[in-house]
Amino acid sequence: MWGQRESCSMYKRMTSRDYSDSDDVEHNSDLLQSNLDFETTNPSWKLSFPHVLVATISSFLFGYHVGVVNEPLESISLDLGFSGNTLEEGLVVSTCLGGALIGSLFSGWIADGIGRRRAFQICALPMIIGASMSASAKTLTGMLLGRLLVGTGMGLGPPVAALYVTEVSPSFVRGTYGSFIQIATCLGLMGALFLGIPVRQIAGWWRMCFWVSVIPASILAFAMLFCAESPHWLYKKGRIAEAETEFERLLGGAHVKFAMQELSKLDRGDDVESVKFSDLLYGRHFRVVFIGSTLFALQQLSGINAVFYFSSTVFKSAGVPSNMANVFIGIANLSGSIIAMALMDKLGRKVLLLWSFLGMAISMGLQVAAASFSLLNSGVFFLSIGGMLMFVFTFALGAGPVPSLLLPEIFPSRIRAKAMAVCMSVHWVINFFVGLLFLRLLELLGPKFLYTIFATFCLLAVAFVKRNVMETKGKSLQEIEIALLPPE
Repeated sequence: MWGQRESCSMYKRMTSRDYSDSDDVEHNSDLLQSNLDFETTNPSWKLSFPHVLVATISSFLFGYHVGVVNEPLESISLDLGFSGNTLEEGLVVSTCLGGALIGSLFSGWIADGIGRRRAFQICALPMIIGASMSASAKTLTGMLLGRLLVGTGMGLGPPVAALYVTEVSPSFVRGTYGSFIQIATCLGLMGALFLGIPVRQIAGWWRMCFWVSVIPASILAFAMLFCAESPHWLYKKGRIAEAETEFERLLGGAHVKFAMQELSKLDRGDDVESVKFSDLLYGRHFRVVFIGSTLFALQQLSGINAVFYFSSTVFKSAGVPSNMANVFIGIANLSGSIIAMALMDKLGRKVLLLWSFLGMAISMGLQVAAASFSLLNSGVFFLSIGGMLMFVFTFALGAGPVPSLLLPEIFPSRIRAKAMAVCMSVHWVINFFVGLLFLRLLELLGPKFLYTIFATFCLLAVAFVKRNVMETKGKSLQEIEIALLPPE
């Protein structure tokens, strides 16, 4: 299944210029018909599947470290001597966000500089060291340093995973494979919550919660040695023969020539220029970067993380224990992600985004209705809990998984990694401020008005997606780039 690192090829290796020139002259019927046969016969999904599966370990780790301190936080504060200090407890949670912002800022330059495979290994390293430091911490300082290191890996992993999955997947299953990222994140989050359940009964169990995360991080670093490098990255670096070899591993020998010709329409392995930060903010690339950044901003301004944060309070008010609340939220999230995986390459990205944000707006409307009642009764609790679960479910259908899949599709190959870094940085900055200000705004404005604001952002997202987002289902990355990018 994995293939050989040095695959044998039964055709003559061609340079990037050869492929470009062949496009100009291969309009004769025999060669054109041959190319059409390659295109209409989809490559086997089984060839690329193991490589995608390994890449999604980084997403599993992301979800795991988001949830790993939820249940154990009280025990950690008792053992390390800062129990009752809400500021220091908050630092244990939020230090990861600072590290994630640093990691995401540099992710594009790392992925473009050393390749996608090595970027995954760089991502795993701080997660191994940081988790080990947190697990063995004797003081708050040791815990925070460990969380900061883990955060840098968390910030680096998601954009690199989105890049890699997009670039190694055949177009007919690219949406399905992209959904694996969200499912892996859900599984990581649920795994952390379940593993944290015994923390109140077993002294020092929180240390085991951190030690466990070292295992998948080590597997990621080791397994990437055997995974294919992105052919898009290799081609961009002028390593044409290696790009062919990797396409052969990922698509099969019959599809290599067509894949290389598609790549040569836009990329030139020997004409690559370095991308400056200003290139992302001005000129012909501005529109796609603006679309990507706005999608991530609206995703966070919809209130999803605030809902996750506040869910335990709502469930407790209805008499549901916090661990059961986490299970319900996790099931809703995972169920929506699995359905999104099944629909991504059937209905398309844009349809899922539209219905997802619309469903989230309706769900927030239910929350507003529940908050409007002055008397608390079973009907109001049912409305509130139902609205919350519906919000998480509809988020997982589109607003959760689609942006991280859609953005690498719409970004031109030349700027893809760095543009993802910029957009993920926007994601982390808004995530930080929503988490920081939510409880304060809830106290000042009340739930009714605050949930109305979230619903408004969801409706704005519907309008933005309808006006600005193109459908990418079934299209090659080169077709998408030609459609979106204005001529120079």
